[in-house]
Amino acid sequence: MLQGKVALEEHVVLPSLSAVGSAADSNDADYYADVRRRLVDSSLRLEGMDRFGIQTMVLSLSQPGVQGIPDRLLAVETARGLNDELAEVVAAHPGRFAGFAAVAVQDPMAAGDELERAVRQLGFRGALVNGFSNIGDVETAQYLDEPPVWDFWARVSALDVPVYLHPRDPLVGQRRIYEGYPALLSSAWGFGVETATHTLRLIMSGLFDRFPNLTIILGHLGEGLPFLLPRVEHRLRHARSDLRGQQARPLTSYLQSNFFLTTAGAFRSTALLDSLLEVGADRLLFSVDYPYENMQEQSEWFEAVPIAESDRRKIGYENAKRLLRL
Repeated sequence: MLQGKVALEEHVVLPSLSAVGSAADSNDADYYADVRRRLVDSSLRLEGMDRFGIQTMVLSLSQPGVQGIPDRLLAVETARGLNDELAEVVAAHPGRFAGFAAVAVQDPMAAGDELERAVRQLGFRGALVNGFSNIGDVETAQYLDEPPVWDFWARVSALDVPVYLHPRDPLVGQRRIYEGYPALLSSAWGFGVETATHTLRLIMSGLFDRFPNLTIILGHLGEGLPFLLPRVEHRLRHARSDLRGQQARPLTSYLQSNFFLTTAGAFRSTALLDSLLEVGADRLLFSVDYPYENMQEQSEWFEAVPIAESDRRKIGYENAKRLLRL
């Protein structure tokens, strides 16, 4: 088994914000109870890491994190407290855990300040943002491409650290299509739809032309984008010129230059091979999505994927060490 793997979409809950985002009643009760236990138990996490060749896990909050706190001031205060708590967890196991900061993008300037503090003082490797941020109430969303947030992106660009764009459940007012099929709302389907669409907004806003060194990490092999994005690009050719977006280059070129894709929660060889062909081995990263996914299942699948051993090492740990400066 490949040793020394680095996993980047690995979740915790912390005392300041312990609620898990996905509704418990949409999950099997035994599965949900096990997830809750593993979210807080570092000994179980480390036991699995040792067994399946994972050297380092980059820990982050489970969705919706601070993005689900509508009150700006409370979100900012909570993010700071959570990062201090996570820093203690990381410090207790040097070399085994690293951290992605929580940032309250409800206040973009404060989010930039907190990211800088987390990176420079706490040693975190970037940030994880759970999709849109609620502003004022749970039905008002601010997306990451919108003008107020560009001040935050300027700080990210200056710090030169990645941001993991993690899914969250869609707004309550946008869930009509899931009525009668609640299991599709979250990780089974809705997560991918939300995050892929959010990613298109980022690209089409011109964000990466303004800040060409920005790096976004997407889980679940890019939320379907390696397969779907060429179709989007093709059809935009026929849209009115004022509706095609502000991007300066073809959409797929941004996926290949500004994004890394992880295997978190996605263990199908054909999907990995398609992603490999679209973005290249230098843009792929091993991850588990623990504890929502199983370290054994993910690791054993990754060992058996029919790719070159040099690519397996790149995806398993070399790319992550380079990206995160581990």
